[in-house]
Amino acid sequence: MRISANGTGHRRAPSRWRADPGRAARHRATDRVIDILELAAASREGLALKDVSRGVETPKSSLLPLLRTLTARGYLEQGRAGEYRLGPKAVELGGRSRGRRDLVETARPALEALMRRTGETVFLATLTSDGTGITYLDKVESEQIIRYSSGVGDRRPLHATASGKAILAFLPEARRAEIFESMELVRYTERTIATLPALRASLEEVRRSGVCVNVEEIVHGACGIAAPILDHGGAVLAACAIGGPTDRVRPRLRELAADVKATAETIARRLDWRAGGA
Repeated sequence: MRISANGTGHRRAPSRWRADPGRAARHRATDRVIDILELAAASREGLALKDVSRGVETPKSSLLPLLRTLTARGYLEQGRAGEYRLGPKAVELGGRSRGRRDLVETARPALEALMRRTGETVFLATLTSDGTGITYLDKVESEQIIRYSSGVGDRRPLHATASGKAILAFLPEARRAEIFESMELVRYTERTIATLPALRASLEEVRRSGVCVNVEEIVHGACGIAAPILDHGGAVLAACAIGGPTDRVRPRLRELAADVKATAETIARRLDWRAGGA
């Protein structure tokens, strides 16, 4: 049994496309966008419009709308001579992907050890890219018959989860205020914090204690405990959390909270060591 929390005239194609058996299943415009980004990534000096046109075998007139959109969105940028190169958004995405892989790889042993000690499902969660929720990057599922279950990649609300509040509490004040402005405080159970004053008070307590305890705020019968994973400068990277049935978790809240907090600190230290050796 599991407790699950549930809270979108054609030119001839380039030769490399003709040789690709999967080409028919792909979308022409999407392929073109990817080709543009790959060309830009491979160029140190940037690419003039004619170079991009030649590289993707597409007329300049057809390319310009794509290039303008990619530039406006920050995935490309133009130099003084009008040359195109990768923009900050593309670089950020690449770095974020690598960073998440490093985070998951570094945290995994500590998550497994926490599951063995507590007997409960353990999660690694991070803020979603739009800042409106959390998503699970990794989990180590409990071996108990009755256990808390959510999948890697699942998205959950900030205000009603231990991981969400653990992350939200340690965000810079300006970022937190920005999130508050767009936050929809949906009530999931009678215990859900559904007003901004109550949420602010809860986050202040999380900052004082360094851990967030959530008792049946998103689903009846389930508890969550989470602690932030902070970098050496105090910026929150993610949250380490456990989830389990209320009857099993509530009697051990103090013990489990201390273990979760210690595990988050262990992961943070290992990340610092890894970064220092890079």
